[in-house]
Amino acid sequence: MKILYVAELVGKTGVYVFKKAINELKARYPWDFLIVCADGATGGNGLGRNHAAYIHKMGAQAITLGECCFYKKDLTENLDKTPFVLRPDNLNPQAPGIGYRIFKAGNEKVAVAVLMGQNGFTRLHAGSPFTALPALTEKLRKQTPYVIIDFHAQASAEKRTFFHAADGHCSAVIGSHIRVQTADETIMPCGTAVISDAGRTGSQISVGGCDINSRIKEYLTGIPDWTKDAWEAPELQGVYLDIGKDGKALSIQRIKVGVERTQVNAD
Repeated sequence: MKILYVAELVGKTGVYVFKKAINELKARYPWDFLIVCADGATGGNGLGRNHAAYIHKMGAQAITLGECCFYKKDLTENLDKTPFVLRPDNLNPQAPGIGYRIFKAGNEKVAVAVLMGQNGFTRLHAGSPFTALPALTEKLRKQTPYVIIDFHAQASAEKRTFFHAADGHCSAVIGSHIRVQTADETIMPCGTAVISDAGRTGSQISVGGCDINSRIKEYLTGIPDWTKDAWEAPELQGVYLDIGKDGKALSIQRIKVGVERTQVNAD
C-alpha cells in the first residue's frame, strides 16, 4: 500500500501549490491513497467549507485538521456532512465531526485518524492521546491492517514519546502542526513509520508559511494579523509511505516538490 501525505497547506499559497504540484506528484509518487493536512489552508488558520470541497475535488481522499478545526464557522456547521474531513478524535464527544474513518483504497481499506497533543495549546483542549490510542487502534485494526495517525502536537518530547507508545499498533504516525519539516523519519522497532513533522505546503521563506512582516508586527503589538499571504519559494512537502500487507511500514520518505515562482505570479 502506497500512501502519500501532503503536509499542512498554509493559506492561498498552500492551496495553489497543491494544485500546481498534483500532476508531478502523481508521476513521481504514485499512490493508492492521498491524505492532505489542511489545518491552515484558509487564511493561514483553519479550513473553510469551499476550500475543503476544492481540496477534495483535486484528489485528497482524506483531509486532516488539528487545533484550528473549528476556526471557520461554515465548515464547523457542516462537519457532520463532510465525512472526508477529520478533526482530532480525542476531543469532547459532543464536538461536531469525526476523528477517524475507514476509507476505500481500490480493493483495500485504509484507516485514517487524527489525535491531538496536550502541550502548548490554549484555545482547544484535548484528552490524553496516550489514553485514547489503545482503544482507537484496536478498533481500526479489526477492519484493516493499514492504519495512519496524524498526530497534531507542538512539543517534540510529546511526539517522540507518543511514537514509542504507538509502535506496533499502527502503520504510521505522522507529526503535524509545527510547519517545519524534520529530518528524523524512521521505522520504529515494531514496524511503525514516524516523523516528528511532515512540514508545510506553501511559502518556505516565511514564518510557518505566513507573511514575515505580519508575524514580526504581531510580536511587537500583540495584535494577530493573518491577512497577508507569503509567496516566496513556494513548495509542497510531505511524506511517502510504503506499507506491507501486514500493516507494517516498509519505508518512509520525506518529499519536497517546488513550484516556480513565475507560475505563482502568472496566475
